[in-house]
Amino acid sequence: MTAPLPPGFIRAQDVLDERLGPAEVRTLDMRYGNEELLFGLDLLGLAGPFYRVTPWELEDEHGVRRINASGYAAVPFGDMPPVVTRFLQEYLEKNRAMSLPQQSSSPWRAALQTNLVRLLARELPTHADSQVFFCSSGTEAIEGALKFAKAWRPRAKFYISFSSGYHGKTLGSLSLTPNPEYQDIFRPLVPGALTSPYGDLDALTRLIRRLGPDNVVAVVVEPIQGEGGVNIPPPGFLRGVGELCRRHGIVCIADEIQTGLGRTGHWFESAAQGLDADIITLAKPLGGGMTAVGATIVRHAIYKKMLGGLSSKRHSNTFGGNSLAMAVGLKSLEYLIECDLPARSARLGTVGLERLRAIQRQYPRLLENVRGQGLLLAMQFKPMVGVPLPGVLKELVFEATAILALRELHVMGVMANLSLSSKRTVRLTPALDMPEEVFGRLFDRVDAFAERNPASRYLLMNTPPGMTARLAKFAASKPKKRTESDG
Repeated sequence: MTAPLPPGFIRAQDVLDERLGPAEVRTLDMRYGNEELLFGLDLLGLAGPFYRVTPWELEDEHGVRRINASGYAAVPFGDMPPVVTRFLQEYLEKNRAMSLPQQSSSPWRAALQTNLVRLLARELPTHADSQVFFCSSGTEAIEGALKFAKAWRPRAKFYISFSSGYHGKTLGSLSLTPNPEYQDIFRPLVPGALTSPYGDLDALTRLIRRLGPDNVVAVVVEPIQGEGGVNIPPPGFLRGVGELCRRHGIVCIADEIQTGLGRTGHWFESAAQGLDADIITLAKPLGGGMTAVGATIVRHAIYKKMLGGLSSKRHSNTFGGNSLAMAVGLKSLEYLIECDLPARSARLGTVGLERLRAIQRQYPRLLENVRGQGLLLAMQFKPMVGVPLPGVLKELVFEATAILALRELHVMGVMANLSLSSKRTVRLTPALDMPEEVFGRLFDRVDAFAERNPASRYLLMNTPPGMTARLAKFAASKPKKRTESDG
């Protein structure tokens, strides 16, 4: 006999059958979850919930459909992609392998490890005997990378990352994310975390010389900065970083969490730019938009230094390498390869960037700059207030510009991403397999958005006055440290 659920409990079947109404979803989510974030999104009309119509289009409670170019590069095939969901149904019916194989071999983990290393070795032959450590997120992959590096160089004490970089928000990765807005109240952070200007090889060389090369554990670099607003380094920078690290025996970590596995038009953007890193971190697309998978790929000798012999449990992860996640990762990687989605991303990205450039040329008072590579695209907006403002006020205007641009894009049927380290930049990260007809409509809608907002001040003018007042009140009641930003 089944015992009744306590009063107020919500049955899984009720959620599956969509018996939980949208207003109730928002109320409960705000009451028991991240209230402030959801409250702000609700003020803007962006809180959802949203439901899948096709893998690339979502609808709200009113039946309004939008093309999804959001997801922060973690939905490579759209929402609940058929190729993965069909495979998952078969997996659930047929799989007999242990679900959480923490202390045993696993066919799913073995297969995904093998494929990742063989894929990497095609680009970087020096990684042919590398090894993989699985976890459940990108920030965990970075935390693992920092530990592997420290084990290799235990007497060194400094880690170097780059301005405008983003590596996650757990304590170690946060220490390498030079954003006071996120770091401030958590100080002291991991000691020895230093920042060098992104794209400036001479500055990095001087910093390493000043510290003493033997005192540097690792250099951590994004081949293209995603949260920084799609910042593409100058030619030769990444290759130079690798040569500098190799010359001094410093561990080089390439953070490919957002750029890796096809998003930028290459399997590994760092390799495409001439960097043969010692450690490569992956996450977002590896989960196929369906589950959480992170991976740290490490040169054999470095891996063994931390996890060799009786020290093999120095680093562990309860859910990393679980069979369900590995199965999704295996199928996702297979789909990426069979459809050659990196090449498709490069081709469509060229089309998308040219569409954005045309919009910028037509509306220079709206867009200050557009950037992109593959299907990692960014629009940097002119500030809504044209006169120079000091410090915190300037940053608030930058942030408000991007937030209202996000809202206006939403109104015009496009779901996009903010950029956490570039206040007035909005990103588009559409699915790598988005049909070309839908992709074309996406940019038609961005064009219509620009026509409705021919200058950045229209972002504010097109916001209902009542909404503007509520947003201003909300912002004033939640003071926080703003990060100095170039946009």
